[in-house]
Amino acid sequence: NFGAIPSALSTIIQEAFSPTAVEGGAIGVLVQGIRRGVFSHGAGLGTAAIAHAVARTQEPIREGIIAMLEPFIVTVIICNLTALVIITTGTYGEDLSGSALASLAFERVMAWSPGILAVIIVLFGLSTVITWSYYGERYWAYLLGESSTVLFKGLFLGCIFGGTVVNLESVVDFSDMMLLTMALPNLLGCLLLSGQVAEDLQNYWHRKRQEAKGKRQEV
Repeated sequence: NFGAIPSALSTIIQEAFSPTAVEGGAIGVLVQGIRRGVFSHGAGLGTAAIAHAVARTQEPIREGIIAMLEPFIVTVIICNLTALVIITTGTYGEDLSGSALASLAFERVMAWSPGILAVIIVLFGLSTVITWSYYGERYWAYLLGESSTVLFKGLFLGCIFGGTVVNLESVVDFSDMMLLTMALPNLLGCLLLSGQVAEDLQNYWHRKRQEAKGKRQEV
């Protein structure tokens, strides 16, 4: 469906600014995009710092630059590719959403793909549970001490079970609300520390330029 990509991109742009399927118009599209974007890559929540803090590097700035690639790859590349598949296969407009819509789109091109997609979704869900469990445990240990992490594990397992028996829409809405409570203090911290980060970034690039200059002189 390569030939249908230009019209698909046009549809994406048109629906972003003059939507017909989303309540709230362009603002509704923006809100939904932020909700699903944060849900997919977690940028701005403060969780990425936990994952990248265990990296073996002497340059925190360099690790931060690497971390910036994650939202780009997940949202700009992967999510847009999925959107293009849904539109170019004519699946867009079906009375489906989420993984069911993506599965139908892939099935129209490759009949065997829904099985593989189902396995991918299960692995994605499992990896997400493990990752968020680690994040939460580190937060809990920092606030209440390592000795009490067993309480967090019990609470986390209880939430997993609750999520399987509660209405999916309610679970997603609750998750969005919790993500918002994480983002607000974290974004405030980012704003307050932005000056220090900018100073460290300038220092990093200055040292890199000096190193490059020294290597050219040696040659």
